[in-house]
Amino acid sequence: MKRTLAVTLCLALSLLPAAARDAATAEQQIREALESWRRAFNAGDAGHVCDLFAPDLISNYQGQPERNYDSLCALLRGSLQDKKRAFDYGLDVKEILVSGDMAIVRLIWTLRITQKSAGEMRVSEEPGLDVFRRGRDGRWRIIRYLAYPATP
Repeated sequence: MKRTLAVTLCLALSLLPAAARDAATAEQQIREALESWRRAFNAGDAGHVCDLFAPDLISNYQGQPERNYDSLCALLRGSLQDKKRAFDYGLDVKEILVSGDMAIVRLIWTLRITQKSAGEMRVSEEPGLDVFRRGRDGRWRIIRYLAYPATP
């Protein structure tokens, strides 16, 4: 009995570093996916601005209607085509929790909107919670997110 317990304990302990490495790799991949999206959006790259989102996305932003993949992508692409305003996102990842093929990210997006004609800028912080799933292709994509404007 003691030998079985010792073998089980050794096996469990040997798996911990691998699980920690897997979680660290997943966290890095998620950070890279978020940063890649930020760069694509800020560069006005409408062809890649939806890459971060899964086809079964459901998004909620306080005060806005619930959106799916198609409606969110239409909104993002429309923003990039806006002739009167320029949009720029900053990103502050607060926490990433990984469990297998799912992850939760707590973050703050900082959106800067500049009126092109006046050079006037408005800044808003948008805390949120993103739920990621690793797809069959190994890429992490957002399947759900909740966000809201920070109050001053």
